[in-house]
Amino acid sequence: MQSVQNLGLRHHFLLAMPHLEDPNFTGTLSYLCDHDENGTMGVIVNRPLEITLDALFEQLELDGEESPHRNAPVYYGGPTHKDRGFILHRGSSEPWDSSIQVDDDIALTTSMDILLALAAGNGPEEFLVCLGCAGWEAGQLEQELKDNAWLTVEAQPDILFKVPAEQRLGAAAGILGVDLNLMSREAGHS
Repeated sequence: MQSVQNLGLRHHFLLAMPHLEDPNFTGTLSYLCDHDENGTMGVIVNRPLEITLDALFEQLELDGEESPHRNAPVYYGGPTHKDRGFILHRGSSEPWDSSIQVDDDIALTTSMDILLALAAGNGPEEFLVCLGCAGWEAGQLEQELKDNAWLTVEAQPDILFKVPAEQRLGAAAGILGVDLNLMSREAGHS
């Protein structure tokens, strides 16, 4: 059995357990983009904000009036760097200025060039724009996993890009055969 410290959690979903009461993470599904000895970074993918890309384009003074992406939701990506955009996207061969390839099919881009492309109606077809990200210091997430605050499962891109936001947490739990609604709000160890 692999110990929690040795788990490679990049390209995994992080599911908040029902008893997790931190308001930043209650009821969230996060997608982990990086996990190594220095810590963990991801974005929350099931909390749409009350703004769309159109409002973001306007705020950034980008001409996106004709963009087919105007009505796409913008997500609360996490409590860290809330003023920065993190764009999780699939299947784009474009060489964006600041991008990391999370797995073969998914990348995370933080540069303005991808927003310019989306405003122009170009860019990746499947994407999530998140404001902010979630981060854990070295060993912090591992301890929270030991404390039963989270479940993890390898990510499935279709859950990110094809399942409606309000159904993503349940869909990810379904990969594990778990119904979070039936789980106790009390943490425990066996």
